[in-house]
Amino acid sequence: MRTLISTAFISLDGVVEAPGREPGYRNAGWTFKDIDFLPEAYEIKGREQKEATAMLMGRISYEAFSPVWPDMEDFADYKVMPKYVVSSTLTEDDLVSNWGETTILRSLDDVAALKETEGGPIIVHGSASLSQALSDARLIDRYHLLVFPLLLGTGKRLFSTTDKDTQKLKLVEHEVYANGLQKNVFDVVR
Repeated sequence: MRTLISTAFISLDGVVEAPGREPGYRNAGWTFKDIDFLPEAYEIKGREQKEATAMLMGRISYEAFSPVWPDMEDFADYKVMPKYVVSSTLTEDDLVSNWGETTILRSLDDVAALKETEGGPIIVHGSASLSQALSDARLIDRYHLLVFPLLLGTGKRLFSTTDKDTQKLKLVEHEVYANGLQKNVFDVVR
């Protein structure tokens, strides 16, 4: 079974919305504002590209990433990696042609079937709504979280508020950086 990893930049109060400069969110770009850049804090992002063998995202994240990431040197490893987009509305005509093989999945059952295939880890970037649904369906195996020392208040959150049984996590890697960022890697305990 393939490992499904949800990776996120997340504020201390759980917000993951618009960590870059995405329009429409009042605190957009919060990962770059008032936080000193320390390259060592982002080491995990490079490691994710080297270790992942496929990328999974929701439609909104696909529509945000696909016009930009294919031409970015920082994301070169993702360009050649198979990509899967979970969407009930996206069509083949909506896919970009310069970002490698992309498959549309229509349901969480399709994601569960993908996890059963041969291959290495599948990484989920962004995709707050998808990550919530994947977590609630107990399909996520690991979380890679870069926690920013910020309280953003409102915004999309990584974790749902669904009334569900407790999901236990095991901290398998952590580090605190001089700029206040924390790296937390959790395995989901089954």
